[in-house]
Amino acid sequence: MAHGQFLRNLIIETPSRPGNLGKVTMAIGQLGGDIGDIQTIKVGTVSTIREIALQCNNQQHLAEIVEAIESLKHGIKVHAVTDDVLQAHEGGKIHMKATTEIRSLADLRRVYTPGVANVCKTIQEDPEQANYFTGISNTVAIVTDGTAILGLGDIGPVAGMPVMEGKAVLFDQFVGISGIPILLDTSDPDKVVETIKHIHQGFGAILLEDIGSPHCFEIEERLKKELPIPVMHDDQHGTAVVALAAALTACKHVGVELQNSSVGQIGLGAAGLAISRMFMAYGVEEMKGTDPNPKATDMLAEYGGTVVDSMEEIMATCDLVIATTGVANLIKPEMVRKGQIILALSNPNAEIAPDVALEAGAAYAADGRLVNNVLGFPGIFRGALNANAKAITYPMLIAAAQAIVESTKRDDLVPHPLDPNVHINVALAVEKVVYDEQGK
Repeated sequence: MAHGQFLRNLIIETPSRPGNLGKVTMAIGQLGGDIGDIQTIKVGTVSTIREIALQCNNQQHLAEIVEAIESLKHGIKVHAVTDDVLQAHEGGKIHMKATTEIRSLADLRRVYTPGVANVCKTIQEDPEQANYFTGISNTVAIVTDGTAILGLGDIGPVAGMPVMEGKAVLFDQFVGISGIPILLDTSDPDKVVETIKHIHQGFGAILLEDIGSPHCFEIEERLKKELPIPVMHDDQHGTAVVALAAALTACKHVGVELQNSSVGQIGLGAAGLAISRMFMAYGVEEMKGTDPNPKATDMLAEYGGTVVDSMEEIMATCDLVIATTGVANLIKPEMVRKGQIILALSNPNAEIAPDVALEAGAAYAADGRLVNNVLGFPGIFRGALNANAKAITYPMLIAAAQAIVESTKRDDLVPHPLDPNVHINVALAVEKVVYDEQGK
């Protein structure tokens, strides 16, 4: 089975007789390719042309699959291999769009000079009016230094721009927020913090994205203390919210209470430490963690977690195990204890495949393909902006996780990210916490 991130579309012609499409899909499956959508482009009396979405490991894997399909012969042909991912990014995925049209001179005077001067004076006299007469309160800065881009690492901010644009698309599509990518050519915490402090007045909130460890911790903590608007590092807390939701649902499936369980975190990078803190904030009393980096384990101890010497000890003693190491197949089947819950969250390849963990005795197992932070951050920011929150707090994050759980259909681990109700429910839950804290 393909676990890579190499996506291509195959344009395939087959004779218009039953069974030929099955031959193609079998050839793909036998070589470990994953098939996505299949679209029929043309149906003829002699042949049918289809577009098959394919996920494979790399270019060589793709070539092997194409060769296998071509070898079927009997009129089966691969006409083209296309990359619709690149096509979707041509020209970028976002642009600034006006909310009002200028069709007359009167419109121009209202939108720009001289009418706009009156709005400026109104805001000058009462800065809070900017929330009503500008888009600031619905705009989030998506800030990156490019040091931890998805699974690619330190590739720089410009190469990471497609991710930032993608985040902006999700903000817009799911909750109607305007996301503005901000690319920083420095990773120095002092410079990052000072830059954001100087530009923050143009935004209702700050989303820190793909900023590497350990400087991400310092940057976020300083900004949270020094800015009067919400700041959240999504790689930490967005991931932690969805991990908590997944753990709560898994515990419900198995019939155990999370707070009474022994939880082990393997890997204490940005996500792993945030998950540990989130679980402790939720009320988990026995939170263990391990990491080869002593600075990471020192931070876990500082936050109140228990440091253990090895992954083996985590596997031997914990009821629920979460792994965020980035190391494929790190957890061996013989390490799994009967009845354990295992969330191996590294992408694209998990520390242990769910089917392998279940076969080894786990009561429940899932990987990072399901635990996606897109379930959390849009609604969290929507709720925070709606309630005019000054910060994003653990009660807000826990409420978001619980809303995700409540939005999850029976037998699922988490909801589908395209379910609009998830984002609405998360936003409402976050809003309620803020209003309760404000006494409204």
